[in-house]
Amino acid sequence: MNPIIKLSDSAAKRIKEIMSSAEKDALGVRVSVKSGGCAGMSYVMEYSKETNPHDEVIEDKGVKVFIDSAAVMYLLGTEMDYKIEDFSSTFVFNNPNETERCGCGESFKIG
Repeated sequence: MNPIIKLSDSAAKRIKEIMSSAEKDALGVRVSVKSGGCAGMSYVMEYSKETNPHDEVIEDKGVKVFIDSAAVMYLLGTEMDYKIEDFSSTFVFNNPNETERCGCGESFKIG
């Protein structure tokens, strides 16, 4: 079975950097989806300080990513990347399930 989310090398490296400066009780990063934004839904990333029994846990390239159980169906097959550009750097979700993405790239829609 394929993992829900695959991490690019740069995403894994950035998560390691973030975790090295995180509070000691952070276990990893947690990805969830919330309603909002121009296209209807947006990705949320935060530190995970406890294991939710319903979360899916992805361990890849030496990092732990917790996926909110409510977000699993929206994230299947997604690649999480980290892009560094001239004026900003950000995590990018390359999600094959998206049917629409807003112009600012902050939100998406599943068809």
